Amino acid sequence: MAVDPRQVLAGVLTITMFVMLGDMIKRDHFDSLSVEDSEASIHGTRKQSLVSNGGGPWKQDAESLNSCWTKPSLEEADESQGYVAFSLTNGPEYHVSQIADAVVIARYLRATLVLPDIRGSDPADKRKFEDVYDVEQFVKNLDGVVKVEKSLPSKVSQRNLAVVKVPSRVTEEHIADNIEPVFRSKGNVRLATYFPSVNMKKTKENSNIDSIACLGMFGTLELQPEVNGVVESMVERLRTLSRKSNGQFIAVDLRVDILEKKGCQGNSDSKSKSCYGPQEIAMFLRKIGFNKDTTIYLTQPRWDSSLDALKDLFPRTYTKESIMPIDKKAKFLDNENSELEKVIDFYLCSRSDVFVPAISGLFYANVAGKRIASGKTQILVPADISSSSASSTDYISHYVSKKNHFAYSCFC
Repeated sequence: MAVDPRQVLAGVLTITMFVMLGDMIKRDHFDSLSVEDSEASIHGTRKQSLVSNGGGPWKQDAESLNSCWTKPSLEEADESQGYVAFSLTNGPEYHVSQIADAVVIARYLRATLVLPDIRGSDPADKRKFEDVYDVEQFVKNLDGVVKVEKSLPSKVSQRNLAVVKVPSRVTEEHIADNIEPVFRSKGNVRLATYFPSVNMKKTKENSNIDSIACLGMFGTLELQPEVNGVVESMVERLRTLSRKSNGQFIAVDLRVDILEKKGCQGNSDSKSKSCYGPQEIAMFLRKIGFNKDTTIYLTQPRWDSSLDALKDLFPRTYTKESIMPIDKKAKFLDNENSELEKVIDFYLCSRSDVFVPAISGLFYANVAGKRIASGKTQILVPADISSSSASSTDYISHYVSKKNHFAYSCFC
């Protein structure tokens, strides 16, 4: 029986139409990007076997390290006496350290830790712990170490709490000399953490509280399901857009408002700088071998014209507004939710294949800690390269090359 070629053609066109319709439905949760980007077809997480074959100096992830701290048993935890309250402030890079210090202090005092609230730089930006983090996991992870209550009992007033200042990475000596006497006298305290430095280098000698600090910093905070789902969807989207680099992408901590602050660039005579701008980051990445097809994620909240210099060399450069699911934008990209945006940036930078801190500080230091723990050690610190090319291995973070990050005291 003869087949009419027109029928064959009509069948092919019909199938093609349904395939295209299916693709449109899949993409409906995201903003439309370029035609070239929409051709990307990688799904799922990249396998560990992928190595440097994606048009740049990509490196294979190292194996995740095992925790080597000792968690106290239930028998060791004395009956709680009094309460330790505190707030998480300034963003997730601070939360990590604030939690660690609070856990160390509560354990030392044998006090009950009160679940903190979360406060942003704006006084009106205040939210509950469970808006960002998983409460059940937090309590479970601290079981046997300190007792955790969701709120102060009615008999204890916030106004009557004695406020004590706590330096980040608090020591036993500081607790004994400055916090314990107040706690014994007042019965309850509220911690106010300050950061005399952003140094996260490990100490030469391990102290008695290192295991508790390790648990507090790396074994307590987990994102609540909705927030984690947004991060995962954005990571997946970036991998999908990275077809030409085997699903691998770079996360760059670059925020225009920080770059514009006076003194950010440092002394012109200095060989090192605290910040690098879009043009400098573009040249750095190009000179160490990344090509124009490299996908880059920026922590900058919204696109700024100053970023065009980076996008000219790396067209596949995105901010969160172009890769976040549409149905999540109203909640997570609202001007009043800057803290949620910071959380997304922190955890996305912790999961990217390469992390480049264009800005030095605690964000860089604590992202580095999370990456070291998970084996994602390709952390490249920018520099002004005078030659036309250079090896990326020359710019690996000292936290990794010298293994001097506090995380190396916690994982082995």
